[in-house]
Amino acid sequence: MSLEESSKVTRMIILGPAANISQPELIRKLHMMELPLTIKSTCYGAVVNGEESVVNKAVEAARNLDYCNVFTKDRGFPPGDPRRCRAKRGGAREGFHQLEKEFELLGFVSEALEHPKKVSLKKPTKVSVDTFKKIAKECEE
Repeated sequence: MSLEESSKVTRMIILGPAANISQPELIRKLHMMELPLTIKSTCYGAVVNGEESVVNKAVEAARNLDYCNVFTKDRGFPPGDPRRCRAKRGGAREGFHQLEKEFELLGFVSEALEHPKKVSLKKPTKVSVDTFKKIAKECEE
C-alpha cells in the first residue's frame, strides 16, 4: 500500500428501508458533487473512498438528503480490494451478514431519529414501604 493510499478512508453509505432516495439517485448525487472520490454502487447504497475530508463532505451531503434514513459506517478496505472483493474471493463478502442484521434494525433507528423522546439513563430507585403505603392510602380516599 502506497503512502497516498494509506491516507485515504472508506465509508459505507447505507440507505435505510424507509429512505426517500433510491440507490441510483444517491450514486448520481454523489457523482454530481464532482469530488475526487472512488464511488462504488452497492446493493445497500454506496461505498466512497478518498481523502478523509472529501469523504466526510460526501457523507454529510448524503445524510442531508434524508437525515433519518441515510446511515454511514467505516469500512476497513477500499472498493475492489482483493482481500475483500467477492469477485476475487467468491461468495458473500465477510461482514455482509453482519450488515444484513444491522439493516433489520435501521427502521427502528429511523423511527427514533424522526420522533425523539426524552429518556433517562438513571436507574429508577425503589419506593420505600412507607411511601408506598402513603400512596395506597391516598388512592383509597
